[in-house]
Amino acid sequence: MASRKHLGGWTFLAAVLMVLGGIMTILEGISALAHNRVFAESPDYFVRYSLTGWGWIHLILGIVILLAGLALFRGAVWARMVGVTLAGIAALTNFLWIPHAPFWGIVLLAFNVTIVWALCAGDRRRVG
Repeated sequence: MASRKHLGGWTFLAAVLMVLGGIMTILEGISALAHNRVFAESPDYFVRYSLTGWGWIHLILGIVILLAGLALFRGAVWARMVGVTLAGIAALTNFLWIPHAPFWGIVLLAFNVTIVWALCAGDRRRVG
């Protein structure tokens, strides 16, 4: 793994949030698959979907985010672009997840918005 010195501050923050957010999203997906009855259905919400289907989406998305976060720690250039894309998709899925798990949904939504911002802001270093 690359040392902390080789990663800029915002990239390091994004990588940490991607790893933590990926783990949390994996747990969210597992809980939706294993205990489909844990989450209350919200008939008044504007989107209706199968909790089992969304459990699989969260599980797969969490695994990919976790792997991209680990690659970002190693300094992979492609992980920055993939991270922005995945965090954007994850922000949307967690917004839609808010009626079923408000705390998790809002926390992960904040994580993903911060990841997008940190990766897009980049690490600007003064030249010369």
